[in-house]
Amino acid sequence: DEEADSGTDLVVLGDLSVGGTTAASTLVAALCGTDASVVTGRGGAGIDDLAWMRKCAAIRDALRRARPVLGDQLELLAATGGADLTAMTGFLLQCAVRRTPVILDGVVSAACALVGQRVAFRAPDWWLAGQASGEPAQEKALDRMAMDPLLDHGVTAGEGTGALLALPMVQAAAALLAELPERREERPDPAQAPEPGTGSGPDSGPESEPEPTAAPAAREPSGDGTA
Repeated sequence: DEEADSGTDLVVLGDLSVGGTTAASTLVAALCGTDASVVTGRGGAGIDDLAWMRKCAAIRDALRRARPVLGDQLELLAATGGADLTAMTGFLLQCAVRRTPVILDGVVSAACALVGQRVAFRAPDWWLAGQASGEPAQEKALDRMAMDPLLDHGVTAGEGTGALLALPMVQAAAALLAELPERREERPDPAQAPEPGTGSGPDSGPESEPEPTAAPAAREPSGDGTA
């Protein structure tokens, strides 16, 4: 609130964590009703197959705790994540309340945004997806919120990198929109509209009824009886 009151008009959201993609993938899988293998990625470090299998098993175990509390977002965050994900979710919701746009970064911010959508359905109107991180859980979350990432450069570093890369594009779009002239729709003048029962022009008189035409006179027979 202090930042919004001081004039901040755009927020770039990132995360710095170890194992954050595991908790985020669990949230996405629970909210989207998918299996752990669908949302398990290899992270920014590029783990090998054995580590991927362990990560997938950890997400599957966490889903057993998450699915019974899907109706309560706070319980869901407590069962799958921690105070960091809860704080990020609340931050996103408060930005929507203050009408402050937010550029999301990777899978962690996308998962928190998906939880926030369950609280306030129209809140994603104030959020932008900065970049596709390559994590399947992020793609699943953005698809559920009908959001398309602004960039797709294959950067998987996280820590707000994707959101910062998209920041110049957002600033340029805002500056261009501010310089464009306003378009006003031309509306017909009510004073020149034809009145009911009149012609197409304003000076047209009342419509006249067509005059009946006289029928041709019948031919009288001649005196000698011939036609």
